Amino acid sequence: MSNIVIQLNSTEQSKVHEYYASKRVTRNAPGVVFAAKSNGTSITSYKSGKVMFQGGEAEQEASRWGTPNIPVTKTLTKGDRLPDNFASMSVIGSDETGTGDYFGPITVAAVYVPANKLALVKELGVKDSKMLTDDFMRKIAPDLIASLPHSLLVLRNEKYNEVQAQGWSQGKMKAILHNQALAKVLEKITPEKPDYILIDQFAERGIYYRHVKDQKNIVKENVLFATKAEQLHLSVAAASIIARYAFLKEMDKLSDQIGTTLPKGAGHGVDEVAAKILLAQGEESLREVTKWHFANTTKASRIASKKRFI
Repeated sequence: MSNIVIQLNSTEQSKVHEYYASKRVTRNAPGVVFAAKSNGTSITSYKSGKVMFQGGEAEQEASRWGTPNIPVTKTLTKGDRLPDNFASMSVIGSDETGTGDYFGPITVAAVYVPANKLALVKELGVKDSKMLTDDFMRKIAPDLIASLPHSLLVLRNEKYNEVQAQGWSQGKMKAILHNQALAKVLEKITPEKPDYILIDQFAERGIYYRHVKDQKNIVKENVLFATKAEQLHLSVAAASIIARYAFLKEMDKLSDQIGTTLPKGAGHGVDEVAAKILLAQGEESLREVTKWHFANTTKASRIASKKRFI
């Protein structure tokens, strides 16, 4: 089934609405201003000026109005070679956040974006999360969560520190979380299957599958790996946003728990806040909200020791 999106100005968009007025249908979705069904094709018009044609005659209907808006991806990523027109396919994407932050958990999300929801996801404002602010991601993530099949996993600090002490690397933690999240989404959409699965690559394929070899359900069919994958398909971009949203919510909870705003990252400001927690609440309280093996623990301890003797 074809899925074609074109960009029109307001005058051209009005002509589309007029042409399909007798075939109009109700479609209650964010950003939709008009919808119709004609010639075996669904036509959906959005506030942004994008019009999506989906169905067996989508190309024929779209050709009445303009040139398809096909995303062009620059090859600045590393990993598997992707199929032609990959950005317009039905894909489950997965991504994680929190791995470089001393405070807070690791969060991993997997999201299914079928071809017929690509326009909706764009309309909601999804793009590479590195181009979005935390406030904007907090705003749009609930709509993504409500609209798309997904799985969200949170590895909180207590469990993180436990498995790290057992010898697990971050790579193994991430691989297992990605695999579990992908398996859950596949289960949710059964019997439907995605065209592909795209993982934002943090390890080579062989290393990734060595990490998950003892898992009960190992996702292998049509799995692709690529760096900067959020630029390659909206499913990974959506997963990145949902993972970030969950991380921010967890940081809010931990800040309330500890009684001070916990900074992100792992820089000197983080060391200072950690030292204050050490001095005021002790080692156990700090351990509960951190990735304890990070070098920040030693740095915070040194800062706290100096302040004790001032």
